[in-house]
Amino acid sequence: MASSYSNTLGLELMVTGEKSGTWGDITNTNLNIIEQSQGYLSKSIAGGVQITPLTITDGSTSTSDARNFVIELTGTITGNQTVTVPDGIEKQYVVFNNTTGAFTVQFKTVSGTGPTFAATDKGYKFVYSNATDIVDIALASPPGGSDKQIQFNDNGSFGGITMGTTGQILTTDGTTASFQDPAAGGTSWQAVKTAGFTAVAGEGYFINTTSGAITMTLPSSPTIGDEVSFIDYAGTFDTNNLTIGRNSENIQGSAADLTVSVERAANTLVYTDGTQGWLLKVK
Repeated sequence: MASSYSNTLGLELMVTGEKSGTWGDITNTNLNIIEQSQGYLSKSIAGGVQITPLTITDGSTSTSDARNFVIELTGTITGNQTVTVPDGIEKQYVVFNNTTGAFTVQFKTVSGTGPTFAATDKGYKFVYSNATDIVDIALASPPGGSDKQIQFNDNGSFGGITMGTTGQILTTDGTTASFQDPAAGGTSWQAVKTAGFTAVAGEGYFINTTSGAITMTLPSSPTIGDEVSFIDYAGTFDTNNLTIGRNSENIQGSAADLTVSVERAANTLVYTDGTQGWLLKVK
């Protein structure tokens, strides 16, 4: 009986009594094939629209570029590309799209389907062949690439969360995760104010009314927990009052501005809701 070959790697399977005197060479070739299956391939696919086949030759490490585990695709592409691997094999791949040029690259079996790198996606895909199609496991994101995503497994389904900006934290409402600004860790105090201004949530103000009354307008469209603090800088609120403009929201449940006329007054307003609006922390 003649030798046969394994379905995935193309290892030569010898039967008892066959290949007398060549078992050593064939065994070494098989070991090299196994080693190649964990190997790395750099493959140029430069050029316009084309199909680039990767192949496997039974019992050989030559012309068997589809046997490698890590495949880096390189070159300047000037059209959408398709890279194929043989039908009928079951195998995993890490594919790195390191091409230059804003065109798509699809990685698929000859007769089946497979995932596509978007025109600007110069990153990695972790995939496997089920002998019919290439399936994207969707675990990896490109190192330093434009996507900048973290992938999460939600009961077998993978989804990406786009990276936030500097200083943001990952939070969830129990359904959706996203990067948000952290809750304020304290009041951000500003330079002394000597004229009317609009306050910003999370900030505190030293207000000097020595030269005349001042209006501090509260932030527009506040949300629950927003805070604004103020202090009578020069002890003159009793002679030149501070007016706190409500900016369409209630203050202490009243649709009216608040006048502060107590010398050395200091307080913090906290926003609650559309009914009570801004409430004073200290009364």
